[in-house]
Amino acid sequence: MKLKSFKILSLGVSLLFFASSCVKMDTYTGPDASLTGNVIEDGSKNNVQTCSGNFSIRLEQLSWDSTPAPQDIPVKYDGSYQNTKIFSGHYRVSIHGGAFWPVAPEEMDISSGTVHDFKLTPYLTISDFNAEMTDSTTLRLTYSLDAPVAGIPKILEVQPYLNTTQIVGPGASIYDFSDLNKIAVNKDWADFNDADKNGEIIVSNLIPGRIFYVRVGVKFDNNDKSSNLSNVIKITVPGK
Repeated sequence: MKLKSFKILSLGVSLLFFASSCVKMDTYTGPDASLTGNVIEDGSKNNVQTCSGNFSIRLEQLSWDSTPAPQDIPVKYDGSYQNTKIFSGHYRVSIHGGAFWPVAPEEMDISSGTVHDFKLTPYLTISDFNAEMTDSTTLRLTYSLDAPVAGIPKILEVQPYLNTTQIVGPGASIYDFSDLNKIAVNKDWADFNDADKNGEIIVSNLIPGRIFYVRVGVKFDNNDKSSNLSNVIKITVPGK
């Protein structure tokens, strides 16, 4: 009986040893690099005006493959971007999407704490943006448009964006105050007159006592139908 028990025990130990020897140890290290930076409007020290999801930084790791699958880092609403979970290596870095003049991709080595800023030229700049309450529930927006470089895509529309948070823009706005007040344009910049370049939008029936964040955007007929955006203004609607 003791001999039988010993044989069973020996067999169990042998099987355990065999199983453990067949397990392949994972020796791969996790992401050990990071990339952060700002997207700056060329000719100024200011970050571009954008909204989350408007465009992204595209990474393509060239260390192992000449045609790698892309990895996108969304640009935040304040014009900054960050990814702290990247594998060290040699990358091609480019701008993906957005209403900006194209810039050539760059190749760079990314490691721990890598910082890289981009400079972009928007199709249109939106300046002198102002928002004022004309009565207890009506908001008047005024703005000026200018094209730093000729030959921009056709302008499709201009519209206000209102939201209850500072994250406001395409995909982040209140429909009744934003989409319902868009202005169809559908013409080239060369056909804009002074009234088009110095516009006004009226937003009515705002909710008394509420705080809104507002901006104006211009949408283009480019590949991703993206927009240039104004700065954001905080407004308080008077209470009843």
